[in-house]
Amino acid sequence: MIENGLTKNALEDFTAIVGKKYALSSREDLLVYEYDGSIDKNFPLAILLPNNTQQVADIVRTANKYEIPVMPRGAATSLSGGAIPLGGAVSIALSRMNKIEEINEADKTATVEPGVVNLELSNVSRKKGLLFAPDPSSQKVCTIGGNIAENAGGPHCLAVGSTTNHVIGLEVVTPAGDIIWLGGENYEYPGYDLRSIFIGSEGTLGIATKIIVKLVDVAPEVKTIVSSFSKMDSACDSTSEIIGAGIIPAALEMLDKVTLDAVEPVYHPGFAEGTEAVLLVEAEGSEQKVNDQMNKIINICKSNGATEIRTAKNDIEREELWKTRKDAIGAMGTLAPNYYLVDGVVPRTQLKNMMNKKASYLINMIEKRKLIASAVNKC
Repeated sequence: MIENGLTKNALEDFTAIVGKKYALSSREDLLVYEYDGSIDKNFPLAILLPNNTQQVADIVRTANKYEIPVMPRGAATSLSGGAIPLGGAVSIALSRMNKIEEINEADKTATVEPGVVNLELSNVSRKKGLLFAPDPSSQKVCTIGGNIAENAGGPHCLAVGSTTNHVIGLEVVTPAGDIIWLGGENYEYPGYDLRSIFIGSEGTLGIATKIIVKLVDVAPEVKTIVSSFSKMDSACDSTSEIIGAGIIPAALEMLDKVTLDAVEPVYHPGFAEGTEAVLLVEAEGSEQKVNDQMNKIINICKSNGATEIRTAKNDIEREELWKTRKDAIGAMGTLAPNYYLVDGVVPRTQLKNMMNKKASYLINMIEKRKLIASAVNKC
């Protein structure tokens, strides 16, 4: 047995598949792959980096031979532990499988490998007037394969849905090491919808090695606003009223006081003193649709006491506003050394109650940490 518990024969067989350079088993390498964006961690037995579907299938078959669990891994930005190699597993890191194989303008689809970064696909397809709609907060680094495993969403899932609504076909390596297709090149496919069952299964049903996704037209008009409020309840009321009025903007995001305190010294968005919450709202579509939606949204925010409404004048300003929102979790380090976040679903009628409880809890925790840090510094 070697130090990390993997037999010499098993490691040699895995190395024969991917090559010595791409079969990692030193403790230093394992440390890098023991965690994702959550609070859990566990050492893999080894890290294997295949560069094609056949290698993935061969790895799975070899793992079965030695009765070793496998764990596929993308960029490991997930907050659910989806990339943690529990049970003495071998991590199959898919970062080398990062080709955009085709962008089909006529059918508005793209065929990609799982290691393609989400934002890269959007940037490449945008040159052809198309876009991959799901945009998780980790969009700059997360991969399409990881989006599949976690059924990732993002701010724009309010209007366009999450990853499962934008994938039509998957090449999959099954737990037996077979290579199959779920779905295909067409938007409708006969038989059971196994594609939808696979998406969000966090690698437990197989490993996606090729993905056909839907692309959408780049909107002819996009408008983004930030509405500031001196009371959290006013922002919550505005959120409920916007949805209650039958308005579905492209995105509708709220930043509370704790988040604002974190992002201000890092990204300098310049929100006025006394701001307790802001709503970041985006509308897209035809010019008339966007203007109609935004006029209604602005009126709702004003009726609930908005203290300032700021409109992005161009794409650069729009990107800066979204940077404040999407990179907010990184700024939390200015308030506390760690911050654990999970997604939740809250009825609109309970939004105020939940947000106020969340704010109270976080403020208390941050104050406690400051007191502990102060006491430690005095020792």
